[in-house]
Amino acid sequence: MRISLTVNRRAEDADVEPRLLLVHYLRERLALTGTNVGCDSTSCGACTVLLDGESVKSCTMLAVQADGAEVTTIEGLSQHGQLTPLQQAFQKHHALQCGYCTPGMVVAATSFLRENPNPTEDEVRRGLEGNLCRCTGYQGIVDAVLEIAGGGGAR
Repeated sequence: MRISLTVNRRAEDADVEPRLLLVHYLRERLALTGTNVGCDSTSCGACTVLLDGESVKSCTMLAVQADGAEVTTIEGLSQHGQLTPLQQAFQKHHALQCGYCTPGMVVAATSFLRENPNPTEDEVRRGLEGNLCRCTGYQGIVDAVLEIAGGGGAR
């Protein structure tokens, strides 16, 4: 099937197998390897990307379902090689250790903050519960998101 979509502000056209997952299209066809494959069952969130501004788990979405959409991966969040304020807050608060979940976590937090720009700590925890981290204990992640909350820095 032929698909046309925008990935990280760049138009992409491709012929894809109807069963090709979006995560594999991004990683294998476009070499956007920041989107990680973790569980293939939407449990971990390592594959989270933005689809028309909303966070989705790309491991259970077909590439053909993204036809006509705008997809943003972790690589597309920063502009001109500069980390976003949210990415800087993750770094400042040591909100990563092994880094495997970090791209999906940052993308999910970006979407979350657009929907809830001034969350409480509990709302941050509930808002990111679909993304798992086995290393950090989450407090640094929550602190990073709360630092940006209210300031619009994740946009």
